[in-house]
Formats: sequence, structure tokens, C-alpha cells
Amino acid sequence: MSGLQEWTVEAPWIHINSSLGEGPFFEKATNTVRFVDIPQKKLHTVSLTEGVSSLHTLEFDVPVTVTCDIEGVDPKDKILVGLKHGLATVDRKTGAYEMVSEFNAERDPRLRSNDGAADPRGNFWVGTMSDIGFDLQPEGSLYHFPAGGSAGSEIVKDLSIPNSVGWSPDNKTMYFTHSTAREIWAFDYDEATGKASNKRVFYQHDGSGEPDGFRVDVDGNIWSAVYGDAVVLKISPEGQLIGKINMPTRNITCVQFVGTELIITTARDESGEGTSKEYGGAVFRIDVGTTGLDLYKYRL
Repeated sequence: MSGLQEWTVEAPWIHINSSLGEGPFFEKATNTVRFVDIPQKKLHTVSLTEGVSSLHTLEFDVPVTVTCDIEGVDPKDKILVGLKHGLATVDRKTGAYEMVSEFNAERDPRLRSNDGAADPRGNFWVGTMSDIGFDLQPEGSLYHFPAGGSAGSEIVKDLSIPNSVGWSPDNKTMYFTHSTAREIWAFDYDEATGKASNKRVFYQHDGSGEPDGFRVDVDGNIWSAVYGDAVVLKISPEGQLIGKINMPTRNITCVQFVGTELIITTARDESGEGTSKEYGGAVFRIDVGTTGLDLYKYRL
């Protein structure tokens, strides 16, 4: 397509061999970036002030999939995370966690959380999917957990790989990625009630890869990582492809704005060749000349 904005990333910022790097989150209070490695059950933190040498890792006994700041709580002390069976708070110094709310009382061993985010009201939206080691089935759901630690409810069922959740600048539209369908959906979002309705396809990906994690910029554009296609796409508020970042490795998983830079996580590419295999699992950064919307905090 002609007229596309284009950028090219050539080398990693953090050359870490993540199995499945995911969930980059900018922790403004400390000027750090957090990201997870789901299969390796790790939460990484790196200071943007101190540089790559400051990389610090917490290890868990279950997969950790996504993180979020908590309203009124210093993130140096405690944050919210998605774990295998639900949402939990984590002590940043010790790694000890305490469950806030679970997907189901049975703790179905086949399922784990995936990506998610807090909404403008402080509720948390998160997907479930088949855990690593199990055959992928359409057994996942998009859950809505009300603020305050209340039990969650299933909003959309029969999903295979639910992914990022985000909001338009005016908070009137909620976006959600269903990766296996290669679709980004839009919902009407009611900020007064925190409810989403009128589900529809906002963007259909034309390619062999699958849209993965995304963030929304201040102009309402969606920046979507595409797993398998070695690109991050810039999609307009009208659902049109208007830009892309060419990446040196195939499996792009998620992005996060830090100022005008985009932090980009990836996964290993064991079957790939050249830089795709070499750089799979690394973290990248590139200046794209615009800023992203602040992520909301969970209200515990």
C-alpha cells in the first residue's frame, strides 16, 4: 500500500532471550518499564534512567501474563498482575503474591490468563486461553473484574487467543484483539457504567500473522504488534492501515509508549533464520514521533 508511514528497527534494546516476552508497561512513578515472560514465569523490570544493566527479575511458580498499577498504591511496593488462575497483587520486593479474584473456583488446569488492562473506572478486563502445554482450543473468554476485588464475569466466550484491551481517547470505544481470528474488535463503552456493548469488527488483518498486543496513541491510532509478520501496524481510528514498523524478528507480541518511543516485546523464533532467530525474545525501542494514552490503574 502506498502512502504508508514506515519505520525500521534493526537491533534490540535489551537482548534478552525471552520465550514469550509480553505485556510491556511504563511505570511512570519510577521511570521504569516492566514486561513479562509467560512460559518462564518471570517479571522483568528495567530502569530507563539507569539503563539495561539495571534489569531486575522476579520469578513465580505460575505463569505471569500482564501487569497494572493500582490506584493510590506506590508501584515500588505493590502492583496488580494476571496469573494462571486470576488477578493477584505482588509485593515488588519479595515476589510474594496474594490472589484478588479468580476465574473459577475449580482452577481449571487447562486455562491461564493472557493480556488485559484496567478501564477508565478502575475495573480490569483480561482474557483467558489454553495454557502452554495444552492443545489450543476455543475455550477462552474475555473477563470483566469490577474494581474492589469482586468476582469477574465472562463477557465474551469461546475465544482461542484473547489479547489486548484498550480505549479511544474519548473513552467511548473499547478495542479488543482476538488473535486467532486476526481481528481487532470495537465495542461501545459506557464510562458511566463501565459496560461494553455493540461488538463489531474494527480491523481485519490481511496477512499470515496474527494481531497481538496493542496500545492507543493520543490521536486515537492503534499500534498493533503482529505475531508472525515481523511488523507493528499503525491503524487509524477509522480502521485503516496507515503505517508500519518493520522488525528484524517475526514474532512481535506487544508495544508500550514511553514518551515518543515505542517499546516492543517479542517471542522466540526457533524455526526462523538469521536475525529473526537471533533476536526472537528481545525487546526493542524506536521513536515514532507521537505519544500514547496513559494506561489506567486498577482500583483495589
